[in-house]
Amino acid sequence: MPEHEMNQVPPYDFYTQKRWENWLGRAKESGFQIKETEEEAGKESAVFVNMVDDVILACLKVTARFEKSMLSKEKALEILGEIRDIVLSEVDPISEDIDLMIDSVQTSLMGALVAFECYVMGDYEEESSINDLIKAAVDAEASDNLELALDYTAQCGAIVLKGQSLPEEAMAELPYGIVAEWLDGIDSISAAMVGSDSYKEFDEDDEEDAV
Repeated sequence: MPEHEMNQVPPYDFYTQKRWENWLGRAKESGFQIKETEEEAGKESAVFVNMVDDVILACLKVTARFEKSMLSKEKALEILGEIRDIVLSEVDPISEDIDLMIDSVQTSLMGALVAFECYVMGDYEEESSINDLIKAAVDAEASDNLELALDYTAQCGAIVLKGQSLPEEAMAELPYGIVAEWLDGIDSISAAMVGSDSYKEFDEDDEEDAV
Protein backbone atom coordinates (compact mmCIF):
# COMPACT_ATOMS: atom_id res chain seq x y z
CA MET A 1 0.00 0.00 0.00
CA PRO A 2 1.47 3.41 -0.94
CA GLU A 3 2.70 5.50 1.99
CA HIS A 4 0.17 8.27 1.41
CA GLU A 5 -2.68 5.77 1.48
CA MET A 6 -1.54 4.17 4.74
CA ASN A 7 -2.44 7.26 6.72
CA GLN A 8 -5.74 7.89 4.99
CA VAL A 9 -7.69 5.73 7.42
CA PRO A 10 -11.07 6.61 8.89
CA PRO A 11 -10.85 8.67 12.10
CA TYR A 12 -10.59 6.32 15.04
CA ASP A 13 -9.63 6.96 18.65
CA PHE A 14 -7.51 4.05 19.81
CA TYR A 15 -7.38 5.55 23.30
CA THR A 16 -8.63 8.82 24.75
CA GLN A 17 -8.05 11.10 27.71
CA LYS A 18 -11.66 10.53 28.73
CA ARG A 19 -11.11 6.77 28.79
CA TRP A 20 -8.09 7.14 31.10
CA GLU A 21 -9.97 9.54 33.37
CA ASN A 22 -12.82 7.04 33.59
CA TRP A 23 -10.33 4.43 34.85
CA LEU A 24 -8.90 6.88 37.37
CA GLY A 25 -12.46 7.51 38.55
CA ARG A 26 -12.99 3.79 39.01
CA ALA A 27 -9.74 3.54 40.94
CA LYS A 28 -10.89 6.32 43.25
CA GLU A 29 -14.30 4.69 43.72
CA SER A 30 -12.69 1.34 44.55
CA GLY A 31 -11.52 2.63 47.92
CA PHE A 32 -8.50 0.36 47.48
CA GLN A 33 -6.28 -0.23 50.49
CA ILE A 34 -3.08 -2.27 50.48
CA LYS A 35 -3.66 -5.52 52.37
CA GLU A 36 -1.28 -8.21 53.57
CA THR A 37 -2.41 -10.70 50.92
CA GLU A 38 -3.83 -10.48 47.42
CA GLU A 39 -6.92 -12.36 48.59
CA GLU A 40 -7.60 -9.66 51.15
CA ALA A 41 -7.30 -6.96 48.49
CA GLY A 42 -9.96 -8.81 46.52
CA LYS A 43 -11.97 -7.10 43.84
CA GLU A 44 -10.64 -3.69 44.83
CA SER A 45 -7.33 -4.38 43.10
CA ALA A 46 -8.87 -5.69 39.87
CA VAL A 47 -9.39 -2.17 38.58
CA PHE A 48 -5.63 -1.63 38.32
CA VAL A 49 -5.09 -4.83 36.34
CA ASN A 50 -7.93 -3.83 34.05
CA MET A 51 -6.44 -0.35 33.57
CA VAL A 52 -3.24 -1.88 32.26
CA ASP A 53 -5.03 -4.42 30.07
CA ASP A 54 -7.21 -1.74 28.49
CA VAL A 55 -4.22 0.35 27.45
CA ILE A 56 -2.40 -2.70 26.12
CA LEU A 57 -5.44 -3.71 24.08
CA ALA A 58 -5.48 -0.25 22.49
CA CYS A 59 -1.78 -0.57 21.62
CA LEU A 60 -2.31 -4.05 20.18
CA LYS A 61 -4.96 -2.58 17.90
CA VAL A 62 -2.37 -0.08 16.67
CA THR A 63 0.26 -2.73 15.98
CA ALA A 64 -2.31 -5.01 14.31
CA ARG A 65 -3.07 -2.22 11.89
CA PHE A 66 0.61 -1.52 11.39
CA GLU A 67 1.21 -5.19 10.57
CA LYS A 68 -1.52 -5.04 7.93
CA SER A 69 0.11 -1.94 6.39
CA MET A 70 -2.97 0.08 7.28
CA LEU A 71 -0.78 2.44 9.31
CA SER A 72 2.67 3.66 8.40
CA LYS A 73 5.50 3.37 10.90
CA GLU A 74 5.35 7.11 11.51
CA LYS A 75 1.59 7.15 12.10
CA ALA A 76 1.71 4.12 14.40
CA LEU A 77 4.47 5.74 16.47
CA GLU A 78 2.49 8.98 16.58
CA ILE A 79 -0.57 7.18 17.96
CA LEU A 80 1.52 5.24 20.49
CA GLY A 81 3.09 8.54 21.55
CA GLU A 82 -0.36 10.03 22.11
CA ILE A 83 -1.34 7.05 24.25
CA ARG A 84 1.92 7.40 26.21
CA ASP A 85 1.21 11.09 26.87
CA ILE A 86 -2.23 10.25 28.24
CA VAL A 87 -1.41 7.35 30.53
CA LEU A 88 2.00 8.47 31.81
CA SER A 89 0.96 12.02 32.68
CA GLU A 90 1.01 13.07 36.32
CA VAL A 91 -2.08 12.00 38.23
CA ASP A 92 -3.63 14.10 40.99
CA PRO A 93 -3.30 12.46 44.42
CA ILE A 94 -6.23 10.29 45.53
CA SER A 95 -5.02 8.36 48.58
CA GLU A 96 -1.66 6.98 49.62
CA ASP A 97 -2.48 3.38 48.70
CA ILE A 98 -4.27 4.18 45.44
CA ASP A 99 -1.48 6.58 44.45
CA LEU A 100 1.07 3.79 44.96
CA MET A 101 -0.96 1.45 42.76
CA ILE A 102 -1.40 4.02 40.00
CA ASP A 103 2.34 4.67 40.10
CA SER A 104 2.90 0.91 39.70
CA VAL A 105 0.39 0.84 36.81
CA GLN A 106 2.23 3.66 35.06
CA THR A 107 5.60 1.97 35.58
CA SER A 108 4.28 -1.27 34.07
CA LEU A 109 2.77 0.69 31.18
CA MET A 110 6.12 2.35 30.55
CA GLY A 111 7.62 -1.09 29.96
CA ALA A 112 4.76 -2.05 27.67
CA LEU A 113 4.78 1.18 25.67
CA VAL A 114 8.51 1.13 24.94
CA ALA A 115 8.06 -2.46 23.76
CA PHE A 116 5.34 -1.44 21.30
CA GLU A 117 7.48 1.44 20.04
CA CYS A 118 10.55 -0.81 19.69
CA TYR A 119 8.46 -3.34 17.76
CA VAL A 120 7.12 -0.76 15.32
CA MET A 121 10.57 0.77 14.80
CA GLY A 122 12.13 -2.66 14.30
CA ASP A 123 14.93 -1.89 16.77
CA TYR A 124 15.43 -5.47 17.90
CA GLU A 125 16.84 -8.80 16.78
CA GLU A 126 14.12 -11.44 16.51
CA GLU A 127 16.64 -14.21 17.24
CA SER A 128 17.85 -12.61 20.49
CA SER A 129 17.45 -14.60 23.69
CA ILE A 130 14.79 -13.17 25.99
CA ASN A 131 16.66 -14.70 28.94
CA ASP A 132 19.80 -12.81 27.95
CA LEU A 133 17.87 -9.56 27.48
CA ILE A 134 16.24 -9.89 30.89
CA LYS A 135 19.62 -10.54 32.52
CA ALA A 136 21.12 -7.57 30.68
CA ALA A 137 18.26 -5.34 31.84
CA VAL A 138 18.65 -6.44 35.46
CA ASP A 139 22.44 -5.92 35.30
CA ALA A 140 21.95 -2.45 33.80
CA GLU A 141 19.55 -1.53 36.60
CA ALA A 142 22.07 -2.77 39.17
CA SER A 143 24.62 -0.44 37.54
CA ASP A 144 22.13 2.46 37.75
CA ASN A 145 21.92 2.65 33.96
CA LEU A 146 18.14 2.80 33.73
CA GLU A 147 18.15 4.06 30.16
CA LEU A 148 20.01 0.95 29.02
CA ALA A 149 17.81 -1.24 31.23
CA LEU A 150 14.71 0.22 29.56
CA ASP A 151 16.22 -0.40 26.12
CA TYR A 152 16.78 -4.08 26.92
CA THR A 153 13.25 -4.30 28.32
CA ALA A 154 11.87 -2.76 25.13
CA GLN A 155 13.71 -5.31 22.98
CA CYS A 156 12.40 -8.11 25.18
CA GLY A 157 8.85 -6.85 24.70
CA ALA A 158 9.25 -6.44 20.96
CA ILE A 159 10.30 -10.09 20.68
CA VAL A 160 7.24 -11.08 22.71
CA LEU A 161 5.10 -9.10 20.27
CA LYS A 162 6.77 -11.06 17.51
CA GLY A 163 5.53 -14.28 19.08
CA GLN A 164 8.07 -15.51 21.65
CA SER A 165 7.07 -16.27 25.24
CA LEU A 166 8.46 -14.87 28.45
CA PRO A 167 10.45 -17.57 30.29
CA GLU A 168 8.57 -18.38 33.50
CA GLU A 169 11.70 -19.25 35.44
CA ALA A 170 13.47 -15.99 34.62
CA MET A 171 10.36 -13.99 35.53
CA ALA A 172 9.97 -15.85 38.82
CA GLU A 173 13.59 -15.13 39.76
CA LEU A 174 13.49 -11.41 39.00
CA PRO A 175 14.85 -9.24 41.81
CA TYR A 176 12.47 -6.56 43.02
CA GLY A 177 13.04 -3.33 41.14
CA ILE A 178 11.94 -1.16 38.26
CA VAL A 179 12.92 -3.74 35.61
CA ALA A 180 10.59 -6.24 37.29
CA GLU A 181 7.77 -3.67 37.09
CA TRP A 182 8.53 -2.89 33.45
CA LEU A 183 8.49 -6.60 32.69
CA ASP A 184 5.08 -6.87 34.35
CA GLY A 185 3.91 -4.71 31.50
CA ILE A 186 5.51 -7.09 28.99
CA ASP A 187 3.87 -10.00 30.79
CA SER A 188 0.52 -8.26 30.37
CA ILE A 189 1.16 -7.98 26.62
CA SER A 190 1.92 -11.69 26.48
CA ALA A 191 -1.26 -12.54 28.39
CA ALA A 192 -3.37 -10.34 26.12
CA MET A 193 -1.94 -11.97 23.01
CA VAL A 194 -2.75 -15.52 24.14
CA GLY A 195 -6.26 -14.44 25.06
CA SER A 196 -8.80 -13.17 22.55
CA ASP A 197 -7.39 -11.95 19.24
CA SER A 198 -10.36 -9.63 18.70
CA TYR A 199 -7.93 -6.70 18.60
CA LYS A 200 -6.93 -7.89 15.10
CA GLU A 201 -10.44 -7.39 13.79
CA PHE A 202 -12.19 -4.42 15.32
CA ASP A 203 -15.16 -2.26 14.44
CA GLU A 204 -14.31 1.40 14.08
CA ASP A 205 -17.85 2.32 15.02
CA ASP A 206 -17.35 0.92 18.53
CA GLU A 207 -17.86 3.39 21.35
CA GLU A 208 -14.22 3.48 22.37
CA ASP A 209 -14.49 6.21 24.98
CA ALA A 210 -16.97 4.32 27.12
CA VAL A 211 -15.37 2.17 29.79
